[in-house]
Amino acid sequence: MPRQQTPGGVDRSRMRTTAAALTSLTALAAMSLVAGPAVADPGAGPCALTRTAAHHSLGLDSWNGAYPKPERTLNAVMVFLSFPDHRTTLTTEQLTADYFPATSEFFERASYGRFRLVPHPQKQWIQMPKPSAAYGIQRDWAPADRAAYLRDAVAGADPSVDFSRYDVVYFVADPDAPGVDSDATKVVNFEQPIRADGADLRRIVTVFEKHPPDRNVLAHETGHVFDLPDLYHRPSDGKGDWDTYVGDWDVMGSQFGMAPDLFAWQKWKLGWLDASQVDCVGTGSSLHTLQPLSEAPRPGGTGGTRLAVVRTGPGSAIAIEARGSAGNDGDTCTEGVLVYRVRNEAASGGGPIEVVDAHPDTEACWDRSVYPPLADAPLEVGETFTVPGEGITVEVADRTQSGAYTVKITR
Repeated sequence: MPRQQTPGGVDRSRMRTTAAALTSLTALAAMSLVAGPAVADPGAGPCALTRTAAHHSLGLDSWNGAYPKPERTLNAVMVFLSFPDHRTTLTTEQLTADYFPATSEFFERASYGRFRLVPHPQKQWIQMPKPSAAYGIQRDWAPADRAAYLRDAVAGADPSVDFSRYDVVYFVADPDAPGVDSDATKVVNFEQPIRADGADLRRIVTVFEKHPPDRNVLAHETGHVFDLPDLYHRPSDGKGDWDTYVGDWDVMGSQFGMAPDLFAWQKWKLGWLDASQVDCVGTGSSLHTLQPLSEAPRPGGTGGTRLAVVRTGPGSAIAIEARGSAGNDGDTCTEGVLVYRVRNEAASGGGPIEVVDAHPDTEACWDRSVYPPLADAPLEVGETFTVPGEGITVEVADRTQSGAYTVKITR
């Protein structure tokens, strides 16, 4: 991610099996491809794009079975790693509080209560066998150094952690150790799963954040565990603006965003929206009532329509949703109807989602936005916008007393 700003007794013989598996470990960073079995999604609907071989593809017709789908309660273990070259003054309780309950609450809101992430922080520090600087920790980590780090971390934690009990694994390093680089926080995938405690570990979240950490950083990294892509643009030379694709509008684009709730398309992929909440738009003109994405459903209600989709090709679509100042989007400085492009063949970091700016000549919230040119991208009531190159016109007719937007879409 770019930088802008309960264990029980465990058989020790498991260590030998885990260590042997890790000896030949090849660790891959989050942008690498990890294939998995396809699981058909019966709720995809006719305007869903198909899943492709692109890493973290935003196709919705099937689920990559290599990833846990967050439609239920998932358990996450937090393992805290210290190093012999630094005596930490922090407690594991302090570091736990850096991330929880905030991360669980983010997903609780984003999923409308359909998903619960339950943390299981370990109380003791696990000391790594080598000094922190020996692992070469950095953003673009050498595979051999990364594999050595993970080999030592899993072997050290194995006597006290039963990995078979958990769906998500976080390794949290002592943030004050001299060799720890906060820019190296990421999800590491494995070409071949690591077998530990009778379970396959397919990926581990490696956390190297400062204390206190970046806001929403763990929500971003956990999103990768659920097969969500990076939505930021990484400049080829490492310089320039990272937020040109989606600005503030999704935590997978920026953990610092003012409105970091996940796009409706991503919620659809994760199973938090079903086909009844998605309008598939045909030719001609049609009216759609869009509920703001972050507003929780009323008791007993379904939450209403949250997304309108216009297919523009076999692998592309225009998505239209409403964003308001509620829930995870409570800090937004603009509200309205947001339009964005979706491509199923674009890989993580390659622009699978791009926000279409309805006000390309202006910007907003320059003092708070990660990318002010897109901060005023949404359409307000009374505005009409034609999507460049698509022949699709979006008109925001009004806003109801309940806060929903009435939108006319014409192809």
